[in-house]
Amino acid sequence: MTRDAKAVVCREWGQPITVETIKVAPPKRNEITIKVAACGVCHSDLSATTGKIQYPPPLVLGHEAAGVVIEVGEGVTDFKEGDHVVSSFISMCGKCRQCVRGRPVLCENARKAMFTLPDGTVRTTDADGNDLNVFGACGVMAEYATLHVDNAVKIEEGVPLQNAALVGCAVMTGVGAVFNTAKLEPGSRAAVFGIGGVGLNAIQGCATAGAEMIVAVDTNDKKLEMAKEFGATHTVNINEVDDAAKAVKKLTGGVDYAFECVGAGAVAAQAYKCLGRGGTAVVVGVADPRDKTEIGTLSLPADERTLKGSWLGSARPQHDFPRILALYKAGKLKLDELITQTYSIDQAPQAFDDMVAGKNARGVIVFD
Repeated sequence: MTRDAKAVVCREWGQPITVETIKVAPPKRNEITIKVAACGVCHSDLSATTGKIQYPPPLVLGHEAAGVVIEVGEGVTDFKEGDHVVSSFISMCGKCRQCVRGRPVLCENARKAMFTLPDGTVRTTDADGNDLNVFGACGVMAEYATLHVDNAVKIEEGVPLQNAALVGCAVMTGVGAVFNTAKLEPGSRAAVFGIGGVGLNAIQGCATAGAEMIVAVDTNDKKLEMAKEFGATHTVNINEVDDAAKAVKKLTGGVDYAFECVGAGAVAAQAYKCLGRGGTAVVVGVADPRDKTEIGTLSLPADERTLKGSWLGSARPQHDFPRILALYKAGKLKLDELITQTYSIDQAPQAFDDMVAGKNARGVIVFD
């Protein structure tokens, strides 16, 4: 059945978001419909409203959510009504070279489902019957969403869904960058640039992996204090030093791993500059397509440094999402503490304003 749903929509780049009632069509073959319980408010959603991420409007926002399956389409065998799921904005064909070698985040066919479902169509329309694109094949900042089965991961019941939602982006991106991309070794020294939702998770990933020294770098003292709660051993306020990279090097002698969680070329350069010999800098943030990063080329061979990227923490969602939730249930990762404010869907504009103001580790829209 087609369902009415309140949803957060970007109508035009550079304009305020709107909360409107849309229609969500039932699932087709290999699709499910979920009743969304909670959806994180992520900077990537903001980037889609500004055109930094160039998904064409009108666009239903949201990619970091959890909910309950309420309807399954033809051919669906891995999900049933009542299952708890986390959304995944990673689309994977399962057949290309990257998927076959276990790198679904690099699926060669993923671009077919950047703002539609994998078949190139959508299940969302506005009050006038016009199609609405969906962020990352998800569009889960809405009361209901119809997803392809590859964009949902079944999880065990027992984890609060507002916590589980964060695994779909912030937690997986930060923790995964440490575990999967960098493969941080115990006893290492690390620095994390940018202490938002992703940066906090990179910090707790470093702590869980056994880093002996973790330096949090940001401009916001409140966020730097929060970083200590998630495992940072030292902090650097960029506004209080002449050169953040030099300040980190003075503290550590040069880190083994640095994580850029902002999405800015200049910050990526700072992360690279603070490395010691043999160090690895991981760029996690989503930068403007026109942005550039400048590094000293000689340092690559002379110091055997590495500069690499990480997309959704190099995730294998069906494997990694349950793994992260198991760490949470074992008391080894913080999820409750990440949520600093919850909102109703009607308060979504305020949630975005608070995110821009840096008030939250993570704001979460909770649905009735």
